[in-house]
Amino acid sequence: MNNTSTNPDFLSEVALTLLPGVGPLVTRQLIAYLGSAQNVLDAPPAKLLKVPGVGPALVNVLRNAAPALRQAEQMLRRAEKDGVQLLYYTRPDYPARLRPVPDAPALLYYQGTADLNAPRTLAVVGTRQATDYGREQTEKLIKGVAPYQPLIVSGLAYGIDIVAHRAALQEGLPTIGVMATGLDIIYPAAHRRTAEKMLEQGGLLTEFPFGTQPDKYNFPARNRIIAGLTDATVVVEAAKKGGALITAELAQDYNREVLAVPGRLDQPASEGCNHLIRNQQAVIYTGPQDVEQLLNWDGALQPTPAAPSLNPADFSPDEFRLLEVLLAHKEKQIDELSWQAQLPINQVSTLLLGLEFRGVVRALPGKKFALV
Repeated sequence: MNNTSTNPDFLSEVALTLLPGVGPLVTRQLIAYLGSAQNVLDAPPAKLLKVPGVGPALVNVLRNAAPALRQAEQMLRRAEKDGVQLLYYTRPDYPARLRPVPDAPALLYYQGTADLNAPRTLAVVGTRQATDYGREQTEKLIKGVAPYQPLIVSGLAYGIDIVAHRAALQEGLPTIGVMATGLDIIYPAAHRRTAEKMLEQGGLLTEFPFGTQPDKYNFPARNRIIAGLTDATVVVEAAKKGGALITAELAQDYNREVLAVPGRLDQPASEGCNHLIRNQQAVIYTGPQDVEQLLNWDGALQPTPAAPSLNPADFSPDEFRLLEVLLAHKEKQIDELSWQAQLPINQVSTLLLGLEFRGVVRALPGKKFALV
């Protein structure tokens, strides 16, 4: 995205995210009805009130957006100066895996070199009070998956997060730190040197504008980005409660795979992981091969077969829309198929089942589908 502080579309998109009471869900609702962020801010009250869920209080906020527009202009100037990309959910450079997530941020601030749409992505999360066992398992996991060159995503926090980032850097893998602050505030400050290395071999990503401090409510919010940006989440160590378990729950909600590293029964740092495994909320992790098999990475190094030839006359229009997406992308998760084909997810499930019975598509590990 070419950030320019004079482009009215960019200004309106950023300004909309800065208005109080206008979260991601409201933003999507407004733009779905009015077409663009600029149309939303230009719309008269009578038109805004026709949007479901919009009342007089929100209309008043939208009709007094001048301060937010001025702040947005400052944000865009800062982004241009610092080499920060602003990724809006309606634009093609927004991460494809995150786009179908209903509560995903409308706007992301990104600085770095990594491809956020990398073919293989993996979240590695865990407790801040990591044990030697947890650190060892994290390093072995990263080393084991390194041949597949996945994008490693975590939260830049103490404990398992920073071990995952540093292990990825050591193995030459790109790694993304999802932050609970603005990009100009590295938290914790002790990880600044690692964060600077990540800008050259990965990047930093946040939904929060410049200047945002590490408020405690920001950390659970950022976990949905970690879960939604990746194909699977590995929880290495986790206590009974904490951010790692929140990330695991979100990943399940988003139809992503979750793995958990089992630990000693008397070790508090493993209580969360053992709980996930016991309640069948996570696949037990016994080594990197579990990730490879679950996500079908072990087949990723095999030669790619030629694309099949499909006759539109053999399929309904909606079936062929799904097949065209799979032809273009080889394999897709069901929520991504729903988004790209612009079909309801329950209809997509029914169509895929029928296509499976006919031997046209096949289900893959990781809740993905591909052409046979």
